[in-house]
Amino acid sequence: MDPVGVWGIPTASIDWCEQNYAVTPWIAEFWNTTSSLAMVLAGLVGLTRRRFAREIRIAFGLLFLVGLGSMAFHGTLRFELQMMDELPMLYLVTWLVWLLVETGPERRLGRWFPASLVAYVLLATAGATLNRGHAQFLAFHVSFGALELFCLGRLSWLALRPENRAMRLPFVLGLAAYLLGIGVWFTDLENCPWVSVTLPAHGIRNPQLHAVWHLLVSAGFFLLLSVLSFDRLRRRDATSRPAAHG
Repeated sequence: MDPVGVWGIPTASIDWCEQNYAVTPWIAEFWNTTSSLAMVLAGLVGLTRRRFAREIRIAFGLLFLVGLGSMAFHGTLRFELQMMDELPMLYLVTWLVWLLVETGPERRLGRWFPASLVAYVLLATAGATLNRGHAQFLAFHVSFGALELFCLGRLSWLALRPENRAMRLPFVLGLAAYLLGIGVWFTDLENCPWVSVTLPAHGIRNPQLHAVWHLLVSAGFFLLLSVLSFDRLRRRDATSRPAAHG
């Protein structure tokens, strides 16, 4: 049985596979909380690097907020603070959909596209905040996961284009880290009894796979956003070059 610490009985829609308050009564999930610092660091580094395109630095800023929200959520397991984790994730992936579709300096689609994204994110926000329990978990992860898969597919298509071959290694490493992280996330979610009971019964400590996911996704995000920034700056440079020679 998990002890009850400073923040009381969890009210979040999910309690991850780490024993609550095992390290200190002030932090519900110690390893999940401290590992979220990786997202804060990745977001902060990307946000301050002028070599990244401005719109990519906005994405890093949102990643920074995700990291702070993740720390608040895992540190307390309160539903209100869970929203500080999940809603920035939703807004980040929606922003990335925009960047991955409108890849150049000129808009290819009409006003209906940003209007559709705004409508989608409003509906997804309502689904995440108004539901509770398993329904809330599904509402958020389905709405987030659909855009996440689109972003991974679209970025893969862009990264594998011949003109982006210089970023092939960062792309492969970033995608591998991200996909491995997803696998670790699912293992922790679906096999908690094996992770938290069976392994310790054989003398193996809980590997804290959700914390490992935080580390992998932070590295993966940083590398993949670097690839997207390279593609956008290359397209911008190609567009402006004829005018410079004119």
